[in-house]
Amino acid sequence: MKNIVPIFTLFLLLLSCGGDKNVSIDTLIDDGDLDKLRSKKTAISSELKALNEQVKRLDSVIAVLDADTKLPLVSTFEVSAQNFQHFLELQGDVATKQNVLIYPEMAGTLQRVYVTEGDKVTKGQLLGIIDDGGMANQLAQLKTQATLAETTYQRQKRLWEQKIGSEIQYLQAKTNYEATISGVEQAERQLSKSRLTAPFTGIIDDVIKDQGTVVSPGPGAEVFRIVNLSDMYITVDVPESYLGTITKGSMAKVYFPVLGDSIKTAIRQTGNFINPNNRSFSVEIPVPNKNGSIKPNLSARVTINDYTNANALLVPQSVISENAEGEQYVYIAENPTEEMQGTAKKRIVITGKTQGRFVEILSGLSAGELIIQEGARTVKDNQDVQIIK
Repeated sequence: MKNIVPIFTLFLLLLSCGGDKNVSIDTLIDDGDLDKLRSKKTAISSELKALNEQVKRLDSVIAVLDADTKLPLVSTFEVSAQNFQHFLELQGDVATKQNVLIYPEMAGTLQRVYVTEGDKVTKGQLLGIIDDGGMANQLAQLKTQATLAETTYQRQKRLWEQKIGSEIQYLQAKTNYEATISGVEQAERQLSKSRLTAPFTGIIDDVIKDQGTVVSPGPGAEVFRIVNLSDMYITVDVPESYLGTITKGSMAKVYFPVLGDSIKTAIRQTGNFINPNNRSFSVEIPVPNKNGSIKPNLSARVTINDYTNANALLVPQSVISENAEGEQYVYIAENPTEEMQGTAKKRIVITGKTQGRFVEILSGLSAGELIIQEGARTVKDNQDVQIIK
């Protein structure tokens, strides 16, 4: 190749000095004969074209004979079937169904408060007492009357069974006893309203009213807030296009950016209604909270497994190109030799879902084929390549 350039230059010099055997280009220019100039140009162009063809033939022969010819360097990886899981990413907030404000059911002075903020309480535990205004004494009197009424009733019953006394006396004693018992039960129910108890096992999140405060039923009269941090959940809106792939039991991962922690769980419930405003359905995901670090309204990122293929063919997205027709393709290295030389072949592929930097290949590739990775953007179809080990 080094000898061809000087020869080609010399040939052009000779053409410039000769042509039409003895007439030089300078002479033709001085004469100004347009026809002769055009004829000379045509002759030189024909000779130049023939010389270019000879140079191309020489280049091709040199490329074959030259042992030092450099092939494009590429790296490859073997396509293999592997497990592929696709996840839908959503945003949600933590909530709990057991987040309750406790209101008084009767008016009076908050006589005693037995808990403080942060205390763990069990269902039914006494949290506070409202002054009953002497209702406990009235109940004690009613119970005494009930005891007497019961004694009278039992005595009249025995006499009536022995046919002693009148029926009216027996019925009066029975009615009086039943009325007294009813009065006791009603008084007990009324007195129980003075006792504020925990409706479920949880944690006292806030003591809103201080001991000695006068309270009464109604808005703004809440005394305690109690929450259960062991039964947390997240509700997210899922696009309706995933209705057939995201169902009850689908695996989910919840990440809490503030805590820097994540948990694995599964969908507990899916909604049966498509929201017409955003074309989505709701999904409820339970959130275990063993150490109590997860709080209501905490932001979370939710990833739900909507697709799994145990024998997927995955390739990096960086090796996939697209032609003018919109077809996606990759290059594979065919027939690699012991010297790791092969031939680049373009292969049209159909892709599926993407996760991270990998994309699933649905058709166009087979397990065991060598995909060109580094150098995939520079090789051409049917080009010989050198594979880097």
